[in-house]
Amino acid sequence: MAEVGHVLAGVIAAHGGTGLWQRLVAIEAVLSVDGFLFTAKRVPPLKHVRVMASTTAPRFTFFDYPNRGQRGEWFGEEEVRIVADDGTILAKRKRPRAAFGSLRRELWWDELDFLFFASYATWNYLTTPFLFMQPGFKFELLAAAPDGVDRLEATFPPEVPSHCRRQVFHFSPSGDLLRLDYTAEVVGRWAKAAHSCEDYRDFDGLRVPTRRRVRPLFGLQNPLRFPTLVAIDLHELRPMCAQGQ
Repeated sequence: MAEVGHVLAGVIAAHGGTGLWQRLVAIEAVLSVDGFLFTAKRVPPLKHVRVMASTTAPRFTFFDYPNRGQRGEWFGEEEVRIVADDGTILAKRKRPRAAFGSLRRELWWDELDFLFFASYATWNYLTTPFLFMQPGFKFELLAAAPDGVDRLEATFPPEVPSHCRRQVFHFSPSGDLLRLDYTAEVVGRWAKAAHSCEDYRDFDGLRVPTRRRVRPLFGLQNPLRFPTLVAIDLHELRPMCAQGQ
C-alpha cells in the first residue's frame, strides 16, 4: 500500500494539490460535448454549455438545459430534475439509474436519461483524482506499462456514483491522468471504453485536461480508433472557493 500511496500523492500534487482542493466548494466550467453516443441515443450535442460540479458531494448542474432559462440538476443516485428559473420543477425522476433497464433506453434517451448519465459522468471527470481522497476506495497498483505509465485499479465505494465499481487509471511519470478504462453500465454491460485525457491547462492552480475522447475498448488492448463515442472539449474552468478562503 505504501507504493500505491506514493503514486496517489504524486497524482494529486500534479493536479493542484490537497490544499487547493480542500478550499473548494465547486468547479464551474464551460464544455462542448458530442460523439457517436449522442447520435445513437438521439441526443443533441452540447455547445459551450455552462455546468457546475460540487466538490463536497455528488451534485451537478447544467445551466440552460434542456432549454434556455432552465437548468438540469443531479442529486446523486436519488433524483434528477429539470427546473425553471423561478424554481418550478418541470420534470423529475427518482432513482434514475434504475430506469435504464427498459428496452426504450436501448433505442433513445429522454432529457432526464441524458441528464443523469452526463451529470454523474462529468462530475467524476471534474473531481478526479481528488475523488480518491474520499474514504472507501480500494486501490491496486497493476504492472507498469513499458513506457513507465502507472496503472492503478480503483474500486469505487457504493456511495460514489460512477460508470462502474472497478476502473483502471493510467498516470504518466509526472502524475498526469492519461487515460481511464471503464464499463458504462447504464449504456450496457458490453460498453467498455477507454477515455483519453490530453491538452492539460492550469486554471487558478487546478491542472486539468481540456480535451477528452472516449473510444471502444475490447479486452485490455489499445482502444479502437473509431468511432469516437464521446468527445469533450473544455473551454473554461473556474475553481470556486468557500467564502473567506
